[in-house]
Amino acid sequence: MSNEVGTRKSAILLMAVGEDRAAAALNLLPTAMVQELGLAMSKLSQVSRSELASVLREFREETEQLSALHLGSSDYIRAVLKKALGEDRASDLLEDILRAEEPDSGIGRLNQLEASEVAELIRDEHPQILATLLVHLDRAKAAEVLEKLPTRLRHDVVVRVATFGGVQPAALKELTDVLTEMLSGEGLKRSRLGGVRTAAEMVNLMNSANEEETIAHVRELDDTLAQRIVDEMFVFENLLGLEDRSIQRLLKEVESDSLIIALKGAPIELRDKFLKNMSNRAAETLREDIELRGPVRVSQVEAEQKTILQAARRLAEAGEIVISSPGADEFV
Repeated sequence: MSNEVGTRKSAILLMAVGEDRAAAALNLLPTAMVQELGLAMSKLSQVSRSELASVLREFREETEQLSALHLGSSDYIRAVLKKALGEDRASDLLEDILRAEEPDSGIGRLNQLEASEVAELIRDEHPQILATLLVHLDRAKAAEVLEKLPTRLRHDVVVRVATFGGVQPAALKELTDVLTEMLSGEGLKRSRLGGVRTAAEMVNLMNSANEEETIAHVRELDDTLAQRIVDEMFVFENLLGLEDRSIQRLLKEVESDSLIIALKGAPIELRDKFLKNMSNRAAETLREDIELRGPVRVSQVEAEQKTILQAARRLAEAGEIVISSPGADEFV
């Protein structure tokens, strides 16, 4: 219960301090916590003066001039998340927040079916409709469905996912009607954007042969698009799969300040992976530097992580380290 109370108080405070301060605060939090707070904010319809005053007292803020909050929260939350995370991540996260309160939709029912059943159900639809459906599925399920489709159709759909820009309401309604007929359910209610990252997440979960074949086909059509998909497939968390000696080799290519910033925004297990491959003295120094470093913008963290990923990719292309895709076969 105390957790729920704390989350509610945090949500009230964020709604009270204004978009810029709320965005700055959210910028420093993990995505899961941002989503939890966003959901809490979306549930706030009205906050009484006494509750607001109580929350602000706990944070030693002046309350005398503040009046009760009457919240139209969706626009505010969208603005805060956009400032904190950027347009694309904010749209995806807000969709997750709003979707969390809805009952299972038609897409939810597709996620519950076997991939072979979904593929059989939708394979005769236009490739653009397939792409629209797949961007609403869980990534793992979408990858399984893609692998069940004929090769040429699979390639076409991946290109359409990567260039997907959303669905007009009228078109979405028509698609909802089709899905309703298929599943006798409620169908789709919103359009989650696809895009390069969505395509990359799907392709990343295919087996190696299909992954390489698909990327090669996309490269024939649009080399720049293919490279963008490849770049999104290789994310900072993939470094967890590196062998210790590969981490040690990578550390020789990375500036200390770059590593501090990159690891400040990394999962704890990845941070530990790097630390255990350093000398005790170097690891302790790095740990202290990370703790002492003040707030860092998400954009700065992502930029430094990208720099390290580029170094890893160069080493991999030179044959000095081996990078495995998630789910790839391991040697025994």
